[in-house]
Amino acid sequence: MLLEVDNINVYYGAIHAIKGISFHVDEGEIVTLIGANGAGKTTTLNTVCGLLRSKTGDVEFQGKSISHMAAHSVVREGLAMVPEGRRVFTQLTVEENLEMGAFTRPGSEAESSMKRVFALFPRLEERRRQVAGTLSGGEQQMLAMGRALMSAPKLMMLDEPSMGLAPILVEQVFDIIRALHQAGTTILLVEQNAQMALSIADRAYVLENGQITLSGTGAELARSEKVRKAYLGG
Repeated sequence: MLLEVDNINVYYGAIHAIKGISFHVDEGEIVTLIGANGAGKTTTLNTVCGLLRSKTGDVEFQGKSISHMAAHSVVREGLAMVPEGRRVFTQLTVEENLEMGAFTRPGSEAESSMKRVFALFPRLEERRRQVAGTLSGGEQQMLAMGRALMSAPKLMMLDEPSMGLAPILVEQVFDIIRALHQAGTTILLVEQNAQMALSIADRAYVLENGQITLSGTGAELARSEKVRKAYLGG
């Protein structure tokens, strides 16, 4: 088991945002968390990557507890996050943004990562000297994913990668996620576009009001009447 989240409870002051959830991600999988806005999906990812702390339970990565690690130490362990809203460094160039993603790696390894990112995202290579704030939304999403890849993660977590993108770009982003997965990256995906997420997921969990209410394979949940009514417009 690559990632195991066991009985985490997360609070914002008096608000109980995550209520005792447990789930796991095996090596080589795409696992998705789906749910409405405010269900706790982003809070869950932020807790896994060390930006928030759980009052209970544990988060284990490759058999090692990371619950009390600082976020930058979690990256060193091999876990990278592509945050909601992309969060690129708008004043830096594309190349400088990618270099920021490689802070855990020696120079020679960072160079090979840069080549890999440019092979996956030729558009970024074309714009390597361009300031990131001048890129389109789709290009910024590619840059955020490329920056996460620079640390050569064993697990990549993606928070709402299709948010705010035109339908044609949503297809493109999901094609890239498939390509990353085929190249050996394990993926934990948080996504409001439940239909797209379930279509590529090996397994899925439904999050409602901070609790997991359903789990199964991507195909099983896509067929579930409850999921169809709530998230798939059926």
